[in-house]
Amino acid sequence: MTHPDSSDTLRLVWPQWQGAGRENVASLLPEFSGPVARHGYAVGSRILDAIIPAHDGPTEHVPVDMAEPEEGPTGGIESRASILASLAAAQEAIARHDAARILTLGGECSVSVAPFAALAERYGEDLAVVWIDAHPDADTPQTGYDGYHAMAASVLTGHGDAEILDRLPATIAPSRFAYAGLHAGEPDALANVPAWGLTTIGPDQLRASSDALLAWLASTGATKVAIHLDVDTVDSEEITFGLGEVPDGLTSAQVHRVIADIGDACDVVGLTIAEYIPRQVMALQGMLRGLPLVDRKG
Repeated sequence: MTHPDSSDTLRLVWPQWQGAGRENVASLLPEFSGPVARHGYAVGSRILDAIIPAHDGPTEHVPVDMAEPEEGPTGGIESRASILASLAAAQEAIARHDAARILTLGGECSVSVAPFAALAERYGEDLAVVWIDAHPDADTPQTGYDGYHAMAASVLTGHGDAEILDRLPATIAPSRFAYAGLHAGEPDALANVPAWGLTTIGPDQLRASSDALLAWLASTGATKVAIHLDVDTVDSEEITFGLGEVPDGLTSAQVHRVIADIGDACDVVGLTIAEYIPRQVMALQGMLRGLPLVDRKG
């Protein structure tokens, strides 16, 4: 696998957390208080930024308001105003550079929307998207869940909320969008996948080799690819990286191999790492909070 010069890669650190619904986060992270649990995505983004190698290219830290939004669901999307503000800030950060590649460190799944839409505008029909995720992220304001992080694939393929779609410079044709590792989710969102003509390559098709996915990529005719990695794709029987425990997924070694194989076959111009919830780090933060010299004010 070749590694392009990092100087042409924009590193986008985007700790957005508002896209995950309050009730959903509370049910999956009961060991933490509501705000602390929701802010876990922001902690995860900072950890990712700390542990990956430094690079020679530009880095943008997208500002995200850490105050709990007072608004409930508006038009089927929770925390709409905060999400729109964060989307605008990310788009401004991307626009400050003419980057050929974007590495995004999230944050919840919707952090792929702005960079992938920008790459779709830049590369047009030469861009394919591989969405590595246990869940479809194909909710809309009309489905049962109001969390915007579960709508990321919807808006990127031109479906869902009209206000958000109007703010995107481009979307991805469903024929150039494929799921890898999809095997969970609610029925109303899962029903959108075949209805929109989106390709699904499940975990069992990828355990031994990446051939099915590489064949699909070749069929698109695209030479560029943007990869979304939701860390909950990794089988929770091995380790739980994401918000919820999702068994029967790919192993971490299989996920690594799939992405490496994509990199050997195509020019990777986008990579998002999303939905990382560092539970032990969050627990340590709680233990240290307010201690002398640690959390000193003034």
